[in-house]
Amino acid sequence: MGVHNQRKVYGETLVELGKKNPDVVVLEADLGKSTMSCMFEAEFPERYFEMGIAEQNMTSFAGGLALTGKIPFTNTFAVFASGRAYDQIRQSIGTAQLNVKIVGSSSGMSDFGDGATHQCIDDVAIMSVIPGMTVFTPCDGVETRMAVEAAAALDGPCYIRLCRNDLEDIFPENVEYKIGEPVVLREGSDVTVFTHGIMAHEALKAAKMAEEEGISVSVVHIPTIKPLNEDAVRRLAEGKKGIVVCEEDSIRGGLNMLIAYILKGMGIPQESVAVMDVYGQSGSSHAELLSYYGLDADHVLEKIRKAAGKNV
Repeated sequence: MGVHNQRKVYGETLVELGKKNPDVVVLEADLGKSTMSCMFEAEFPERYFEMGIAEQNMTSFAGGLALTGKIPFTNTFAVFASGRAYDQIRQSIGTAQLNVKIVGSSSGMSDFGDGATHQCIDDVAIMSVIPGMTVFTPCDGVETRMAVEAAAALDGPCYIRLCRNDLEDIFPENVEYKIGEPVVLREGSDVTVFTHGIMAHEALKAAKMAEEEGISVSVVHIPTIKPLNEDAVRRLAEGKKGIVVCEEDSIRGGLNMLIAYILKGMGIPQESVAVMDVYGQSGSSHAELLSYYGLDADHVLEKIRKAAGKNV
């Protein structure tokens, strides 16, 4: 256990993949020192393509490389990876199910200083709606390595959502990583909290605080928004007083709506922690923005109390 940065772990994992497989190639849109794809460039300059500020061209170029048998990883901020290049992802990569790995860095509110134009809260919805797209949302550095390796081994389009900031390791290293399978980070009997990405950290903090109030909370991390084992989700929610769904992205088209769909008809009360149909804004820190938008542990605790039937 320790503290790692998802971007750095990603860069290191790319290098290891490059050593094992000569077909792994990397494309960058002028942000290599931020996305950390520069680590791959240093080791394999002949397999690294600096495309400039041209995300659409980069994405189409990656599709062409995939058609030749290469395994391309495209890199830029999440807001550009999913938004600016959406047409190329849908029309060129998605419809042909090309083996392209799209990596969106500085996702959610983690790019706290750059405001609404750079804080990507809609990428989960955008990428999930593309048929055949596998959507990874790792919670820490340990899982980032597993997710990148799994994406490289999978034949088909993938999106990997990465945070900008340092994160404590919370993903159990002894757990076999399986695409689509929820991971129980904490057992509890009263409330199940479903999370993905960095919100697992806030959920674990809130669960510990809830325990001091006599509420037993299970925290379940969702490694891939798509695909997702729906039977496992139902089993983990069954018998609870209520559930809470936490995500650092828009409530529209995200994990909240997905869980509500999966659990329809079960009669389990659901509380939501998400970005509520608004844009982001600049802040002095990631933590400040999480608090402002109701995404921190204190706000998760409030939702846990409601789900447990406690007066707030």
